[in-house]
Amino acid sequence: MSVRPTPAARNSFAEFRQIATRWMDVDIYGHVNNVQYLSFFDTAVNGWYVDKGLIDPARSRNIFLVVETGCHYFAELKFPETIDTGIKVSKLGSSSVVYEIALFKEGEAEAAAQGRFVHVLVDRETRRPARIPDAMREVLMGLSATT
Repeated sequence: MSVRPTPAARNSFAEFRQIATRWMDVDIYGHVNNVQYLSFFDTAVNGWYVDKGLIDPARSRNIFLVVETGCHYFAELKFPETIDTGIKVSKLGSSSVVYEIALFKEGEAEAAAQGRFVHVLVDRETRRPARIPDAMREVLMGLSATT
């Protein structure tokens, strides 16, 4: 049995992406439904890839697929809120990238939720793992630094 982590600190992330909650994210209990948190993880990481020119979702020969994800919840997120999504690389393999991701309410020092997100670079056609090119690796390594 694993030990429940403590909420991550905002200052342990150097890269942030903002995501606005949507009306449709909220469930009958009045908070963002748990499944949306993983969608926020996916949106943050893939948006970062696109902004850095690492992938073109429609045309890149190699694409990233999620092979593992998980989340710990500490505080409710609601609508309307802007979420600051901290992302960093915790491990970089030959074809895989392990991310630590935390969702912060705007201005809060501790994460409302945090998790792990594992991507594997694969050939779009064969879906077989592909080696992360050196230029891409260099950009990814820049995301492993924290302030």
